Amino acid sequence: MEKVDIFSLIRSRYNAFTNTEKKVADYILDHMKDVIYMSITDLADACQVGESSVFRFCKTMKLKGYQEFKIALAHSISHGEETNQISGHITLEDTIGEVSSKILSTNVSALTETFNLINEADISIAVDRMIQAERIYFFGVGSSLMTAMEAKNKFIRIINKTECSLDPHLQIMSAALMTEKDVAVVISYSGSTKDTIAVAKVAKERGAMVIAITRFAKSPLTNNADITLLCGANEGPLQGGSLSAKLAQLYLLDILYMEYFRRTNKESILNKESTANAVIEKML
Repeated sequence: MEKVDIFSLIRSRYNAFTNTEKKVADYILDHMKDVIYMSITDLADACQVGESSVFRFCKTMKLKGYQEFKIALAHSISHGEETNQISGHITLEDTIGEVSSKILSTNVSALTETFNLINEADISIAVDRMIQAERIYFFGVGSSLMTAMEAKNKFIRIINKTECSLDPHLQIMSAALMTEKDVAVVISYSGSTKDTIAVAKVAKERGAMVIAITRFAKSPLTNNADITLLCGANEGPLQGGSLSAKLAQLYLLDILYMEYFRRTNKESILNKESTANAVIEKML
């Protein structure tokens, strides 16, 4: 993607914008650093316009969509500040000690915010349905697929009813065969990844319980979820796959696992011993 100065572009085209587009442009210019971390739904709500209006604004700017707009915005802010910032608040001049401290602070902050966002009732319902389910499917693409695979690796130690397909086509086929007896745990930081949204929509149409693990309370993904578990990590468009976001997601999955283990204690202890014994020879 060719780098563009989004602010110059907005100002140069401002007079040609519709009234709705001007509302979006004004908000972006006034809250540029906040918009980087907002979903398309969040921005639409803040501007009091529809999501389609935000999308049309991006198209008017000759951008393919909202994610390309956020990348252009991040480039523009970085260029405007003339900073040598690498990621977040880490700069090229930082010592190893300073880098270590800043990364620790970022990760602790992500976990703390996630903890503060936890809804115990939602966790309880989610675990009950996972215990009752015939199959539990973990879905995600890109970096979120790595998280979904880790969830599968965690739960397979105590139950034999988990699935995690690596290919988006296989994922949508799995979703198409789900029933009201199944649970889909769908992981997406943005909540606006096309393949992930499609999987959640199909799973919901099939009657399965859909549990979303995401950053934003309002997104196309949460519109198709029965329960939303929010992770509290801020990830800019140039920081895709950040470990703080992954840690927040894994933290929520660990809570689901431990609560599942606690409620199925006898069965889970036996299964964990069996799976541990099955691989013990490979550890010698």
